[in-house]
Amino acid sequence: MIKHIGIINGSIREKSYSAAIAKAIRPFFPENMVVTEIQINDLPLFNPDFDKDGQERPESYARFRQEVKKQDAIIFITPEYNRTIPAALKNAIEVGSRPTTDIAFNGKPVLIMTQSSGHISGFGANHHLRQALVFLNAIAMPQPEVYLAEIHNIVTKDGEFLKTDTAAFLKSVIHNFLGFATRLVG
Repeated sequence: MIKHIGIINGSIREKSYSAAIAKAIRPFFPENMVVTEIQINDLPLFNPDFDKDGQERPESYARFRQEVKKQDAIIFITPEYNRTIPAALKNAIEVGSRPTTDIAFNGKPVLIMTQSSGHISGFGANHHLRQALVFLNAIAMPQPEVYLAEIHNIVTKDGEFLKTDTAAFLKSVIHNFLGFATRLVG
């Protein structure tokens, strides 16, 4: 049974819609489950030289990698910028990809949720993120996929749902993801 879920918010904006979704879905988890938001806003730009023997690595690299490894499963909630994932999220994925003998995301069940203010709903970001995670041996839940269009009509920046049908959909997605993750990791 999984007990630890990590949420990685792809946006580092203070009042982002991704953070609002993360807050809004909190009640959908069982009370005994530990849900942790894993911060990415303090990660220096990825530099492979930090992982060479004898090099001092940023403390935030070690913290991020350990936090990801402690989780039984990971949920990514991200906006789409320029038809792909935000630079801060790509940077976090790079940090978690090292050392190659101990990739933080290895074998982790993941759920990808993308959102945008437009009609495309983060389609490009969703698929770019999925592709990067496949290479790192993370296991993305195939269905249902989560694309949230016109996010400003779905949730407030304070994490309150505006659409009950979307809230019900996301509740069922979380339920399905917990089942998916449990089947994978026990």
